[in-house]
Amino acid sequence: MTEGESPDSLGPGEVFRLRTEVPHVARVYDYWLNGKDNFTAFRVAAEETIAAFPGIRLSAQANRAFLRRTVRYLAAEEGIRRFLDIGTGLPAADNTHEVSQAVAPETRVVYVDNDPLVLAHARALLTSGPQGATAYLDADLRDTDTILERAARTLDFSRPVAIMLLAILHYIPDLAEASQIVAKLVGAVPSGSFFVVSYAGTDLLPADVLAFEKSLNAHLAAREHHVARRHDAVLGHVGRSSQKALTPPTRAYSLTGGGLGSGRKCRSQGNHPSSSASCRPRCART
Repeated sequence: MTEGESPDSLGPGEVFRLRTEVPHVARVYDYWLNGKDNFTAFRVAAEETIAAFPGIRLSAQANRAFLRRTVRYLAAEEGIRRFLDIGTGLPAADNTHEVSQAVAPETRVVYVDNDPLVLAHARALLTSGPQGATAYLDADLRDTDTILERAARTLDFSRPVAIMLLAILHYIPDLAEASQIVAKLVGAVPSGSFFVVSYAGTDLLPADVLAFEKSLNAHLAAREHHVARRHDAVLGHVGRSSQKALTPPTRAYSLTGGGLGSGRKCRSQGNHPSSSASCRPRCART
């Protein structure tokens, strides 16, 4: 079963329009992953950031690999059957529903993004197997209440849910606002749920990350600026919010090192130099 929302739900007088002259993060990211679904404005922004920080392509690939490992681990080892993937981006190889449903065909996944091109591709490509379900929500991360309300049509929030915020929170420039978003999302799910985030870090190669960020932000609206931070700053603020919101007892796992390990430990390539601009992940679980 596949479900889709918006632009069908547009109100009277609203126009669904794909703007190709304004860079959108999802399509710039698609270019870094060697995708083809982008236009001149996005390619210019992407190439300029590559010139400033050539490692960004490896960072994007590492972040995508982290998604695959994490989803596979949560589905196979933790029995998670509901995923809320916010900041989906354009479909690529091994999307959340494909990885999770390969383990458990009955898994239900809700994708969320605010790019109309992502919406068009999601409807065509992010199709569930008959035992599970996928849905796509056209919404901004800041519209947290709307996301939760509409995601509940597909996901049962009385059962454990994995909330996926990969490479998206650093586009909320105000860290306090990002923390509030996390607290609200995590507060909506029950004990046994997981919160997974990858976040742009400045701990490694800070000069390169600064150059990358300056180049990218020249193409983005101020409210969508990319803001990388130190690992401890993110964990101290966003991580603390997730732990307060989760029903105790809370167990938090640092996602660093080389590949998902056994047992309760989740790991990513957060310590790899090519990951410094996109992956400083953390996972919290009740």
